[in-house]
Amino acid sequence: MKGQNLPIIKEVIVVEGKDDVAAVKRACQAQTIITRGLGISREIIDSIRKAQSRCGVIVLTDPDGPGEKIRTRIQQAVPECKHAYIYRDRKAARQPVGVEYAAPEAILAALDAAKATVQSPSQAAFSMMDMIEWRLAGGTQAQVRRDRLGKWLGMGQTNAKQFLKRLNGYGITPEELLEGLRRLDMPDRMDGQKGNDIES
Repeated sequence: MKGQNLPIIKEVIVVEGKDDVAAVKRACQAQTIITRGLGISREIIDSIRKAQSRCGVIVLTDPDGPGEKIRTRIQQAVPECKHAYIYRDRKAARQPVGVEYAAPEAILAALDAAKATVQSPSQAAFSMMDMIEWRLAGGTQAQVRRDRLGKWLGMGQTNAKQFLKRLNGYGITPEELLEGLRRLDMPDRMDGQKGNDIES
């Protein structure tokens, strides 16, 4: 199944590692946050909280002890998250279990059971050409500008490609973005986060 034909999930999907991200990408188009195992940091929890406020979050961890501990920690910190479950076959004890081994159909079934929001394909609001014009890609200060703008918008620190995906996936409005870009040239107005004056 080609990527452009996969269902588009509105919510950000939280998984444990990069192999889990690859499995999710085989099943659907979605933004993801990686917890990096049991060492889930305060920064990652903060990213999950911001994603939940923007477009919702679905937690999809492995059906084992560590996966449940991660799920519980996220549930305690961000109780509004949805939860999706991959089920293990207890009769196949030697078969590897986890999100990374799950078939696309199993992942989609889990997301469906978690009441994931499937979106219709739509024209992206922002493009890479926009990123270059706004000096968020391709220039010597692009990373610094993305970091500062990402913090203000609650999108975290990412490379240019991921930043663009989050701009289009997190429901950032042109008005919000233009206000953030204006503040980039006013350092004293960029301190703190959107919502305080005014973060995978």
